[in-house]
Amino acid sequence: MMFKVEDFQNYGKEHFEQVVASATSVQHGLQAIASAYGDFTKKSFEDTKSFVEKLSGVKSLDKAVEAQTEFARSSYETFVAESQKIAGLYSDLAKTAFKPVETIVAKFNPTAQ
Repeated sequence: MMFKVEDFQNYGKEHFEQVVASATSVQHGLQAIASAYGDFTKKSFEDTKSFVEKLSGVKSLDKAVEAQTEFARSSYETFVAESQKIAGLYSDLAKTAFKPVETIVAKFNPTAQ
């Protein structure tokens, strides 16, 4: 069996294109994750600022405890929701990053498809 230079070049070109496409997808995934962290941080800061303003205006201990409880509940709910969103982004990133590996493995092992 003899290999042609063109076949070898096409094989290399195909894998190079897959790597470039994968790198681009990973870059977009990382940007989405960074953006989600930034949005979460900004929302957290704004919520804390709003809480401090609200707390500074209370006149009784009952209202202060009520404001603190409301802030803690809201902060926890926001944290859980944003954590799930970010975890989903990481999952999508992992799937995207391993897509070229799946393609290469499928070529060598046709029964894996």
